[in-house]
Formats: sequence, C-alpha cells, structure tokens
Amino acid sequence: MDLQLKDKTALVTGSTGGIGLAIAEALAREGAAVIVNGRSQTRVNEAINRIRNETSSSHLKGIAADLSTDSGLQQLAREASDVDILVNNLGIYEAKPFDQITDDDWRHILEVNLMSGVRLSRHYLPKMRQRNWGRVVFISSESGVQIPVEMIHYGVTKTAQIALARGLAETTVGSGITVNSVLAGPTRSEGVESFVGGLARGRGVSEKQVEQEFFQNVRPTSLLKRFASPAEVASLVAYICSPVASAINGAALRADGGVVRAIL
Repeated sequence: MDLQLKDKTALVTGSTGGIGLAIAEALAREGAAVIVNGRSQTRVNEAINRIRNETSSSHLKGIAADLSTDSGLQQLAREASDVDILVNNLGIYEAKPFDQITDDDWRHILEVNLMSGVRLSRHYLPKMRQRNWGRVVFISSESGVQIPVEMIHYGVTKTAQIALARGLAETTVGSGITVNSVLAGPTRSEGVESFVGGLARGRGVSEKQVEQEFFQNVRPTSLLKRFASPAEVASLVAYICSPVASAINGAALRADGGVVRAIL
C-alpha cells in the first residue's frame, strides 16, 4: 500500500533508538522527509546513518535537543518551524517503589513524557490548522491502561498521554487533522535488551528463558508471549500518520500483543 507520504515532513521525538528509530525508518521508507531527534549529536548522527543505510533516503535532518527543557524545545522549534506529522515518542521509564518516587522524580518524568508533547503540539497544531492537514501521534503504552505497580509514575504519564491525545482530537472537528495515541506493549527496545541480557548473565540462563519467565509472571495476559519488535509498533504508527488513515481520529490504538484484556 502506498501511504502517500512522499510530500510530508515528519518529526519523531526521541528517535535515536528503539520504537522512535523504527518509526523514523518506517516513515522514511514511505518517502517522508524525517527529522530525527535525540539529546546527543553523536546519537542523532548514528541514527541518520542507519536510516539512510536501511532506506536509501536522503530526506533526513537531525536535531540534537533535550526536549525536557524549554531551551531544547525552543531550539527544535527554530530548526524545524513547521511539520506535517508530529510523533511524540520521547519517553523515559524507571522501576521504583511508589514510596521512593520523589517529587523531583515525578516532575522529571512528567516533563519528559507528557509536557514535551504538550508543548510541541501547542507549537505545531496551529500551523496544521492553517493548511487543514496534519497528524499528531502520542506513543503511549499498555501501562497507561494497566498501571504497573513497579513504576506507577510512568503509568500515570502514559494515561495522561491517552487523555491528551483524545482532548486534542476534539479540537480538530471537521478538519483534515487527526490526533491519536498508540499503546505499545512490551517491546524489545535497547533498554529492554540490556535489562534482559543483564538478568540472563546474572542468573546464568539464556535470554529466551528470561523472556519466557517475564511473560509467564509479569505480563501473563500477553497473547504474543514475546517482546514485540520496534518495527511491529512502527508499522501501525506509519499507517495512522498517512492520508489513507483519515477516518482514524481520537483513537487509542493498541499494538500491545494482547496484554490488555479489555475489548474496548
């Protein structure tokens, strides 16, 4: 299917690894001009080189900016003043007992996971309204529906993203703009690979055994029974960024491997 993205410009935040990098690759493969973002110029350059090698795309731009800060957001807005597609993928997580999550921990994770998307949407949506076309996507998580007890603050930010996406969609009534969230499930990102590899080495078992135990004990409702690849999540994101997905608006779409058991 031609996703009709050849004349579109997309910004994917936090796109130097994991799901963000896979989304940037998917959009570039469909012909979009893609802006790659990360905090480190080295990581941004590495991601661009990888995307170029994987897709042969020459329509790539990198912006190294920390979007949890006002200065980083202002820098990105200067260097990418307008985009057709905004994918709010930037996110962090940390396993921590609730009574050990400090106010500073809460502020930081809210700034990164939620407020970066709030501020970027506030910047880009008016320009999308001017041309009556645009796509905004928030990369949320199944943890926004099933709050993980081991990182409640993370789950709260993911719930907030779902609510924010729905609220912003209500402002696009009758237009060519859509705002959606994607609820990713357990995905084999760099962080997950390091975590699984570390556990396996520490226990003297295979990574496959660690993965099997995770889905048996921690995410037993999974139908997939394995970590999804970032590309599997990215394919859904690329589709809803496309003009062919114009009827999908205000939706919380799941790429969670069946972890969430609710029908709706």
